[in-house]
Amino acid sequence: MYVVTGGAGFVGSNLVRALNARGVTDILVVDNLETNSAKFRNLVGCQIADYLDKREFLRRLESGNLPRLTAVLHQGACSDTMELDGRYMMDNNYAYSKAVLAHCQAVRAPLLYASSAAVYGASQTFAEQPANERPLNVYGYSKLLFDDYLRRRLHDLAAPVTGFRYFNVYGSGEAHKGRMASVARQFFLQYRELGRVQLFRGSGGYADGEQRRDFVAVQDIARVVLHFLDHPTSGVYNLGSGEAASFNRVAQAVINTCRAAAGEPALELPALVAAGALRYVDFPPGLAERYQSYTQADLTALRGAGYTGAFTPAEQGVAAYVRDLLAGRE
Repeated sequence: MYVVTGGAGFVGSNLVRALNARGVTDILVVDNLETNSAKFRNLVGCQIADYLDKREFLRRLESGNLPRLTAVLHQGACSDTMELDGRYMMDNNYAYSKAVLAHCQAVRAPLLYASSAAVYGASQTFAEQPANERPLNVYGYSKLLFDDYLRRRLHDLAAPVTGFRYFNVYGSGEAHKGRMASVARQFFLQYRELGRVQLFRGSGGYADGEQRRDFVAVQDIARVVLHFLDHPTSGVYNLGSGEAASFNRVAQAVINTCRAAAGEPALELPALVAAGALRYVDFPPGLAERYQSYTQADLTALRGAGYTGAFTPAEQGVAAYVRDLLAGRE
């Protein structure tokens, strides 16, 4: 049996669908719907064998009362970077992951888990090396702590363990995330409601809206994870597109895709600004100093581990996502 923790969530549900596309239905989904039951919609249409609440899953981990595992795709975590309750974050992201790892090692089942680019925080270099890991919040620290826990055990693992440091993931299945949803979705909602998209003014040496992030399509995430499911290895790898795109580019893709759907011509960036479809606003007090103006995944280690697939360019992937949103496919 395959286990997907956080399986009703954004990345988790896309992994379930990717497994289904292979004909795999012997899947145990683990999640917590107590405070966000809307996530169930991500599982509608998926073929799974069973569902367990996270707390029941942890009890069964401790007792060993689980079916024989083929692999665990561990996506369950608190991903709210604004969460200030450190104990809650450590329980969900560190202790939970250690318990899953211990069980997988005991039964010799491969573990593939979600880490985060948040481990890099204030760094300007995004390669998987301790000198670059400078988290700015407890979320990033909780992810780094587990990555380091794995690193210390790499020499004596009984089964493969692979961690993926997700960069800025976007795509279908994130409606439940609210303010933590991707900027692509947030820009779409802004444009639909207000007829414009608002970006921050320049910061960190970048012009208005030219701050850059590594935006990666959730379909690409699923392809990489399943590649390593097929080709087991152990280690911690960046998982982004490898190319930073400006917020201007993402906003332009969102607006012009909406315009095309309405029968309107595409506009270049200056014309969008002149038309009021794109506006620049000041940072809230104190945010500019803590704002990450640039991220770009260094994919050297991922490529070295054998993944050769291409990644979707930001404009192309965002446009496809917006067309799904316009069609009501979430």
